[in-house]
Amino acid sequence: MRALLLENVHPDAVALLEGAGCEVEALDRALDEGELAAALDGVQLLGIRSKTELPATVLLDPRTAGLMAIGAFCIGTNQIDVAAATDRGIAVFNAPFSNTRSVVELAIAEIIALTRRLTEKNADMHAGVWDKSAAGAHEIRGRRLGIVGYGNIGAQLSVLAEALGMTVSFFDTADKLALGNARRCQTLGELLGSSDIVTLHVDGRSGNSGMFGAEQFAAMRPGSLFLNLSRGFVVDHGALRECIDSGHIAGAAVDVFPVEPRGRGEGFESELRGLPNVILTPHIGGSTEEAQQDIGRYVAGKLRDFVADGTTTMSVNLPALALPQRTDAHRVAHIHHNVPGVLARINGVLADHKVNIEGQLLGTRGDIGYVLTDIAADDPAALLTELASLEETVRVRLLS
Repeated sequence: MRALLLENVHPDAVALLEGAGCEVEALDRALDEGELAAALDGVQLLGIRSKTELPATVLLDPRTAGLMAIGAFCIGTNQIDVAAATDRGIAVFNAPFSNTRSVVELAIAEIIALTRRLTEKNADMHAGVWDKSAAGAHEIRGRRLGIVGYGNIGAQLSVLAEALGMTVSFFDTADKLALGNARRCQTLGELLGSSDIVTLHVDGRSGNSGMFGAEQFAAMRPGSLFLNLSRGFVVDHGALRECIDSGHIAGAAVDVFPVEPRGRGEGFESELRGLPNVILTPHIGGSTEEAQQDIGRYVAGKLRDFVADGTTTMSVNLPALALPQRTDAHRVAHIHHNVPGVLARINGVLADHKVNIEGQLLGTRGDIGYVLTDIAADDPAALLTELASLEETVRVRLLS
C-alpha cells in the first residue's frame, strides 16, 4: 500500500500510516494537475490540504486507477471533484471539527486587534511614532457580533464571544439551534444592519460564490468591521476595498483569498494590500500545531481504517459503515450503483460459490451503495472476479 501526502501534512499522519504498513511519500507543497496524475501512478491513498485541486480529469486518468481513498487534511472538500471520486469508488474523508478552536481563536484575536486598532499602533511604533491616543479604540464588550454561517466554527465563536461580553446575532440558511443568548436573524440584511462586526463562516459549496459584494457591504452599519475566515471566493475584494477607502467599513481581517499561492515564499497579490486597518493572513485559520496534529491523526486514522476493515464512518461521499472486525473470516467490500436487487445478486454469487456469510452490513447514499460482507471461504479470491463483473459493481476488494 502506497500513500502520497501533499502540502506538509503533519508528521503524525505519516507515522500513523507507516505504522499500518503503508509506504509513505510526503511533500511540502501542492502539485498541479499534470504533476498530480503522474505522481498518483501506483498510489492507493492520497492526502491533500486546501491548495491541491483534484478535478475529474485527474481522478479519471488511467494512472490513478489504483487510488482507493482521498484524505482532505482540512475542513473543506470543494477542491475535490467528489462526484467523480464517487463514480470511481474512491472514498473521501475530511476533518470537519479538528481545527474549529484554532479558527475561532484567530477570529477573536482579529476582532480585538481591529477594535483596538492594534495594527495601526504597531505600524506607528515600528516607524518610531509614539501615539497614545484612545481615539477610535474600543472595548469589544457590549458590541454586537454578527455571525454569517452558524456551523461548528460559527457556533463555538458565538459562545466565546458571549463570554467576552459581546452580544451575538447569527444568520444561517439551515435551521440551527441558538447557543447561549445568541439571536437568530431571519435575513442576512437584518444581521448586516444591526451588527458592529460581521464575520463569515460559511462552507465551500458553489452556491456561496460571490455571496458578499457591494450590496452586502452597503447594508452594513457605517464604521463596522468585517472578517472572512471561510472561503476566498465568497467575497468581492474590490468592493471591500472601495468600502474601506470610503470609510464605510472601518477595518477588515481576511484569511482566505480567491487566488492563493501554492506554497510558502511564492508571491501574493491582493486589492487589500497596503491598507493600514486591514489584517491579511495567509490562510492560517487552522494553522496551529495543535490543530494540524489533530487533523493529521484524525484523517490518517480514517484512511487506515478504510484500508484495513472498510470502515467509512464520517466519509464525505460513501455510506457510513462500521462492521465489527472478525478474525475467523475474510471481508469483502463492494461499492455499487444503488439500484434494486443488488444485495440479492451479490449474495447469489456467494451462494453459487457455496460461501457462508458470517456478517454483513449494507448502506446507501444517493446513487451509491456499499456493503461489507464477512465470509467463510477457503479461496475468497475466486469469487471476487465474478462480483467485479456484476453490472452494478463500481469497485470490489478483498480486505482480509
